Amino acid sequence: MPGSPYTDLDRPPLSAARLRRALVAPYGPWTRLELHAETGSTNADAAEAARAGEPEGLVVVAERQTAGRGRRGRVWQSPPRAGIATSVLLRPGEAVPERGWAAVPLTGYGWLPLLAGVALVEAVARLAELDAVLKWPNDLLIEGAKCAGVLAETAPGASPGQPPAVVVGIGLNVTLRVDELPENPTGLPATSLQLAGAAATDRDPLLRALLRSVADWYDRWRTAGGDAVESGLREAYLAACATVDRPVRVLLPGGGEVTGRATGVDADGQLTVETPEGERHLAAGDVLHLR
Repeated sequence: MPGSPYTDLDRPPLSAARLRRALVAPYGPWTRLELHAETGSTNADAAEAARAGEPEGLVVVAERQTAGRGRRGRVWQSPPRAGIATSVLLRPGEAVPERGWAAVPLTGYGWLPLLAGVALVEAVARLAELDAVLKWPNDLLIEGAKCAGVLAETAPGASPGQPPAVVVGIGLNVTLRVDELPENPTGLPATSLQLAGAAATDRDPLLRALLRSVADWYDRWRTAGGDAVESGLREAYLAACATVDRPVRVLLPGGGEVTGRATGVDADGQLTVETPEGERHLAAGDVLHLR
């Protein structure tokens, strides 16, 4: 049947009912899950919900995005059902006394996209059985090619004085074929789990594993008051990050660049780069790994 989601047997549709049973309270870590056959951007949908007062824990998933975005306003698109496009709504600035969570200061928010990167590595290793690494801050690389990315954005509180919410969007290439791969403006080649030889490309368990890992790390991080060291998040990130201890060129958001050796990630999640002029701490930028 033309237009049926079952016409491509390599790309079956997701089931909202099955995902909700597995991931939404009382049996799962999230509060609500929306699944769209098509939407402009899952990040935009979650941000709109945040502005309307949606509580923490919303998950938005789309089979296809028509206006998905990456960092610096870049487009992130994929054929229908060929990847995972999901966003989660978090409110780290609000205390949750019943869980023992204090409010996290704004300075700690920078760890959330890195947290999502760690969750991506875990899910891909567990389900796809592939060795994946992170290029700072959160591009997922498999054998040097980009397979996934993360975009975190803040959304204003629904009322004056309410801390901003954070929407964390994740895009993962699952069954994209060679002729469907996106072009990367920085020249980094793209890949998908299928092209990389993944042991499994079923999006349902991949999405479940990813969202459970995000929830688990978020719980650890919140329990530690947003402290990436105490929660173990910084250690896990450094273990997964291929940027540290290598020469890099970082293209800065406002223009210009920094070249030197990446020496680590500081307590705020910023990349530290040793340059001839001294050490720099970078909060954002496109990293190019140099030989």
